[in-house]
Amino acid sequence: MATPRPGRGFPRKPGLVPRALSTCAAFASWSFDMPPRLPWIGFLLRLFSLAKREPALLLPFDWVKDHVPIRGWRYLGLQEVEVEKIAGSVDRYDDFDRAFLPLRGEDERQKRIEEALARGEVLPPVKLYKIGEVYFVVDGHHRVSAAKKAGAKFIDAEVVELLSDVPLSPKDTEKDILLKAEYASFLRHTKLKELRPEAEIILSEISGYRKLLEHIDVHRYFRGLEEKREIPYEEAVASWYDRVYRPIVEAIRRTGILKKFPGRTEADLYVWLSEHLYYLAKEKGIAPDLEKTAREFAQKYGAKLRSSV
Repeated sequence: MATPRPGRGFPRKPGLVPRALSTCAAFASWSFDMPPRLPWIGFLLRLFSLAKREPALLLPFDWVKDHVPIRGWRYLGLQEVEVEKIAGSVDRYDDFDRAFLPLRGEDERQKRIEEALARGEVLPPVKLYKIGEVYFVVDGHHRVSAAKKAGAKFIDAEVVELLSDVPLSPKDTEKDILLKAEYASFLRHTKLKELRPEAEIILSEISGYRKLLEHIDVHRYFRGLEEKREIPYEEAVASWYDRVYRPIVEAIRRTGILKKFPGRTEADLYVWLSEHLYYLAKEKGIAPDLEKTAREFAQKYGAKLRSSV
């Protein structure tokens, strides 16, 4: 789907090279007799971001659009936008960090804009795309940077919204976005929210939802063998949630073992514990006690898994 471009000067760079590859290649070719510039700063910011699990650089619009299902768009026109919600860029995501501080140092244009703001001049509105609660700068990066530096809460903007069911947040990292997109896909495929509105299955590992789909398929297969009939998919989803997922999660809650795995979720533990239960049942020939197995699992693996988080 072609992305709309309200007004003039909405640049869009096609075929962007993945950020990790482009940054590492640039960093490898950089030498210390060169003036400070993006490659080493961007590289270090990414390392610090991974260590702190906090976003350091701007979200790249094309990357997000490629990973988040878009079902349409609408022109929102001119409006005031919260500066804190501007967390991405169409084509200059490697020129500013997430706080919109320039990675190449301030230039004359930036200084002129800051001086104009200090004099109280009204600047032209910036141009933004919006997905979820995140805004991406199309035109006006220096104006956004100056506004953030000046402590402005709002900025005038011309906005086009790309409609998506994935609830993006300005604090999201790229991993957060992948997880949210996977969860949205899982819910669409299983219709779990329609079948069990109270269900909230949050994972912290990429591809975890594919494992849950496999669990549902296996549960459907064995229920079909037991009942000698083909189990409708939606019935299998509800049955898996009621008879497999929820009992294990309730055992996790009763035993309080989640605290032994900081940074992880109940759904993460469900995946690990369900696999552990399967191997124990296969080894002993009987279904193991849920709570006893949960406690033993936490005692044996808690410290080990915690150190890898």
